[in-house]
Amino acid sequence: MNIRFLLLFLILSNVQLQSQEMSFEEYNPTPTLVVPGAEVPKAKYPFIDVHSHQRDMSPKALAAMVRDMDAINEGIMVNLSGGSGKRIQEMVQSIKANFPNRFVVFANVDFDGVGRTDWAEKAVKQLEEDVRMGAKGLKIYKSLGLRYKDSDGKRLAIDDARLDPIWAKCGELGIPVLIHAADPKSFWDPMDHKNERWLELKTHSRRKRSATDPAPWQQIIDEQHRMFKKHPNTKFINAHMGWYANNLAKLGELLDEIPNMSVGIGAVIAELGRQPKNARDFFVKYQDRIVFGKDSWRPEEFPTYFRVLESDDEYFPYYKKYHAFWAMYGLDLPDGVLKKVYYKNALNLIPGLDTSLFPIE
Repeated sequence: MNIRFLLLFLILSNVQLQSQEMSFEEYNPTPTLVVPGAEVPKAKYPFIDVHSHQRDMSPKALAAMVRDMDAINEGIMVNLSGGSGKRIQEMVQSIKANFPNRFVVFANVDFDGVGRTDWAEKAVKQLEEDVRMGAKGLKIYKSLGLRYKDSDGKRLAIDDARLDPIWAKCGELGIPVLIHAADPKSFWDPMDHKNERWLELKTHSRRKRSATDPAPWQQIIDEQHRMFKKHPNTKFINAHMGWYANNLAKLGELLDEIPNMSVGIGAVIAELGRQPKNARDFFVKYQDRIVFGKDSWRPEEFPTYFRVLESDDEYFPYYKKYHAFWAMYGLDLPDGVLKKVYYKNALNLIPGLDTSLFPIE
């Protein structure tokens, strides 16, 4: 009898232990905390999304996007994936024929071939043509600094002097350059228990880099800043807050040093939402240098951005655990700051936008 009881006890204990075993990826508890607050499904003011990517700009696709844009109070979408030549021409024609005031397109530069005698001349000529066709800015992908190599097979640095004609031409044309350089520094750090992005790297292993792959993180970031300073007459929008949303004091120093640099908040809202007091102070101080952007067109995710920027809610979740397993808080930004972040700053940076879509003051 005692033996049977012992066996039953061991079996039940083992079942209980097994039920307690789970991976960190699985653990995602529902908070028991009850606090006031609610989702913000629609932005308080019409906004300009300066950081979107769209491949399909056909009439049908544009109509579908406008319906979703109206639902969340998005005035203008900036499509950064315009390409160049025929591709951008077709996009602009589709926009003009269907929704001429709701979409704009940025051009892209192909950096393959840098080092050939005629590369810069051809690249500048193509950029001029793309702007003549309707491009309102230039988008630079992170492949510059990470993937591109020159004609000799060497890594192409962001501040390579052979690229200067591109940045100078943007200044002459009066168009902004929105640039994504590198990725979060944690991708270069050891993937261990101290790495705050461990879960993201575990679930997205291709994002992990060695400390020098293809160059140290700080080296790539410094290249970008040197390039900004070298071209003071060109307006730069530093995507993802330059990966300094987790160090706003440092970002503030950079904004003070580089007056022609603005920052976009795409894909870093979770960093802001975990430091509401600090982030609010930053937004108030640098209210003329911050633009709204999302980076991916998923309308259901925009309310989290609105809630962080507009509300004073406490302890609400981000929509991707692997990006942010922490809770967030609202910044409760003043209306004047909200208007600048949502649309005024973008109107000042990007030429030719329809101002009638936004409140007149």
